Amino acid sequence: MRTFAKSSKLDNVCYDIRGPVMDAANEMIANGEKILKLNIGNPAPFGFRTPDTVLTAMKDNLINAEGYSDSRGIEEAREAIIKYHTSKGIEGIGMNDIYTGNGVSELIVMVMQGLLNNGDEVLVPAPDYPLWTAAVTLSGGNAVHYICDERSDWNPDINDIRAKVTSKTKAIVLINPNNPTGAVYSEDVLQEIVKVARENELLIFSDEIYDRLTMDGVKHTSIASLCPDLFCITFNGLSKSHMVAGYRCGWMVLSGDKSKVKGYIEGLNMLSSMRLCSNVQAQYIIKTALEHLDSADDMLKPGGRIWEQREYIWRAMNSIDGLSAVKPKAAFYIFPRIDAAKFGITNDEQFVLDLLHDKKILLVAGGGFHWEQPDHFRIVYLPELSVLKESCEKMAEFLKTYMQA
Repeated sequence: MRTFAKSSKLDNVCYDIRGPVMDAANEMIANGEKILKLNIGNPAPFGFRTPDTVLTAMKDNLINAEGYSDSRGIEEAREAIIKYHTSKGIEGIGMNDIYTGNGVSELIVMVMQGLLNNGDEVLVPAPDYPLWTAAVTLSGGNAVHYICDERSDWNPDINDIRAKVTSKTKAIVLINPNNPTGAVYSEDVLQEIVKVARENELLIFSDEIYDRLTMDGVKHTSIASLCPDLFCITFNGLSKSHMVAGYRCGWMVLSGDKSKVKGYIEGLNMLSSMRLCSNVQAQYIIKTALEHLDSADDMLKPGGRIWEQREYIWRAMNSIDGLSAVKPKAAFYIFPRIDAAKFGITNDEQFVLDLLHDKKILLVAGGGFHWEQPDHFRIVYLPELSVLKESCEKMAEFLKTYMQA
């Protein structure tokens, strides 16, 4: 049986999506090696195209997009955002409650910079989209990770959330639908999170950018629709649902009771104004895109590309000895479990690096999503079925003899 030694350069490294594994992959690519990339949720490289209606909206408005806009965004975009989120049951949203951003990423950093003082705590899911933890840390806060339970379809563990609330806790983050698990949280679980937030006067940040990419008839519920008495910020955008990741087109919606957060909102207004405005060209596609919400529907149904690739990768992961996976309900990620004891795995990033070197398959280790145990990894199942099949066959072959030293 082959053994793979731990690389010393991985010692004491903060695991993230861009680190030693990406460095190694880039070096291999520079040397002319072909890598099977299952690591990033960017639809464009895999043949997914922006809808023609969206492209036309941008082209027709290029001349209108010259110059800065209002720091929150152009009126027609904010009106469309209000209409969309009102349709999801969020009440009382006005024009000044909408902020467009250069992707949701910019807005995540903004809300944490405006909220946190040194030592403040924010509850963040584990696994998470790592920018949330990074934004908390960058802003002087401490990210306290609550567990999402694999045995419960990756829904948040309410008891763990309650146990981790302290006098320093300012807010709770939800990623629903979830990256990296593909979970969609049940309304019962969301109601329990509302109770915790209400009892402890927590702000709620809800990242919902995958809400239009659900499958199997699963309904997505915005948590803000369940708690009009609580201050919530809901994040969304077009990067995934309309395949425009490079356009940098996102937004956030403030809702609920704002009476206790007036100073915070003033801070958000200041931070929004400091960056002048978001990409004006991209703002002009928002109205059209939100009038064509069905642009991805055919891909999410049986026979559609995303649905079929989800079905394949889920079955494949559960057919390989030593692997198992919960079936994703949304987005295009799956978060398989690897039997760490079987393969002697103590370092999940080393496992991913070994697989990359041996089979030229690029994944992201579970530690990159602040999962503490070395027993998970994320696959992006956007590549075509032929690529997924080749990757899974090579992974099965690799695991037949793998043992981490």
